[in-house]
Amino acid sequence: MSGKTATAYPTREEVGYALATAGVLKTAWLDAYAHVPREAFLPDSMWPFDMATGKTVHVSRTDDVEAWRGYANADVPIVTQWDDGDHEGGEPGRMSTSSASMPSVVFRMLDALAVDDYCRVLEIGTGTGWNAALLAHKVGEENVVSVEVDEAVAVRARRTLAHFFGAPMEVIHGDGYAGAPGHGPFDRVIATCGVRVLPSAWVTQTRPGGIIVAPWGTDFTNADGIVRLRVDEQGNGASGRFTGPVEFMKLRAQRAAPIDHEAYAPRPPDSPPSVESGPAPADLAAGDRFSALTFALGLRVPDCTYIAAEKQNGAQPHWFYSRNDRSWACILVQDGEDTARVWQHGPRRLWNEVRAAHNWWTTQGCPDWPRFGLTVTDTCQRLWLDEPGNYL
Repeated sequence: MSGKTATAYPTREEVGYALATAGVLKTAWLDAYAHVPREAFLPDSMWPFDMATGKTVHVSRTDDVEAWRGYANADVPIVTQWDDGDHEGGEPGRMSTSSASMPSVVFRMLDALAVDDYCRVLEIGTGTGWNAALLAHKVGEENVVSVEVDEAVAVRARRTLAHFFGAPMEVIHGDGYAGAPGHGPFDRVIATCGVRVLPSAWVTQTRPGGIIVAPWGTDFTNADGIVRLRVDEQGNGASGRFTGPVEFMKLRAQRAAPIDHEAYAPRPPDSPPSVESGPAPADLAAGDRFSALTFALGLRVPDCTYIAAEKQNGAQPHWFYSRNDRSWACILVQDGEDTARVWQHGPRRLWNEVRAAHNWWTTQGCPDWPRFGLTVTDTCQRLWLDEPGNYL
């Protein structure tokens, strides 16, 4: 015996059954799931996220085909490129820049897109090409146009799609921020990259009554919310509600610069902390970056990034960094204590802003995702609560 521990990986049929049972894989997409396997679009070397360990791992089809196929079938996200291609070796790079989304997210978004047979669909962010292939199986490959900003990724996806369908598909190498000029109008637009400002080009290239599905968020965290917009009958704008949380790599034109902690707080605070009590610290400590609370805080505290540091000895620091100056705040929450310690620095009192945002959220009845909405025109985008016009 080699001493290697055997791992039982779920089959694609088992994953499909689980997704269907959970109500994620709907009847309209069962045939596409059965006939368009994700593994046909994945590279030999890839980095899936292992749910059991909470870590990104490297697998190679050459070295371990069983593990490779197991992850290819699993409901996990898979990184297929690091650092815009400037990366070598099996270790993860600094920043993931292309991936295959987890199937549950893919089919949630495809369901929200509500495609009919023969819809013309624009996809922003080709990636591996799997999402485009699912759409093409549903509406016909001649009705799908996909845009990919990375030339190497676009070339590989174009080649893979042509091999899978036996005919070329329209994969454009270009910046998805501009959509696909000259190829519209489209009945549907779907983005597989997160945006912080939804491009008006996506609206103008969608026919009146058409639907746009995209991950939208703020720089508060890296998380996004799926927003489903319908273009108005005049084609002047689009409006719709959020359906739930996701996380996508960001449109390259809208990537936020990483936070350099040392530039904000190069040394420990030299002033004593204040003591904070009440629901805000407890909710912050109990929540996560995918919660509706965190989403609401990002909407109400603009130009701010939130990072929850690792917990040590039962104490967890929660940091807030201003994006328009060097203001910062840190709240230290200790397990078993009703109070927290707070430090603030700079002209912005960021914890005060966060606490006020939390108070707004509770006053509004702790709204969940479907109560939030977005309206986009050619000049602005506005967030609202409950009804268009009730702007935040």
